[in-house]
Amino acid sequence: MTAGEQGSLGSITVERQAALAFAAAYDPQPFHLNDEAGKASPLGALAASGWHTASLAMRLIADNFLARYKSMGSPGVRDLKWIKPVLIGDQLETRYAILGIRPSSRGDRGYAEVHFSARNQTGDEVFSMTATLIIGR
Repeated sequence: MTAGEQGSLGSITVERQAALAFAAAYDPQPFHLNDEAGKASPLGALAASGWHTASLAMRLIADNFLARYKSMGSPGVRDLKWIKPVLIGDQLETRYAILGIRPSSRGDRGYAEVHFSARNQTGDEVFSMTATLIIGR
């Protein structure tokens, strides 16, 4: 892991049934549950919950980034943004950029500042966040 490194973590499709199930369980707003309510909303169509979008990105982060390292958790994220609506059927590519690395006072770990983002199939950025990751050394 080096500062300045960046790349793709793969892509995932927003599937209708998964988006509806997530919204019903965790974000039951009408524009996430009903086609007509989605069309009538500022989102313009049935849209996945932002938290579902974050969860889809996290799946790719866990499988294709954190799995490469000795992940020891995270004290948090900042600047979490839902930039554009994520619609049913969208194909999301998640990317990363390592902003910086610093050692910890504990010799068995260090910290990495990593920016993650997701773009849809037309290249529009739809989600971003910056995380501090604790990485074993």
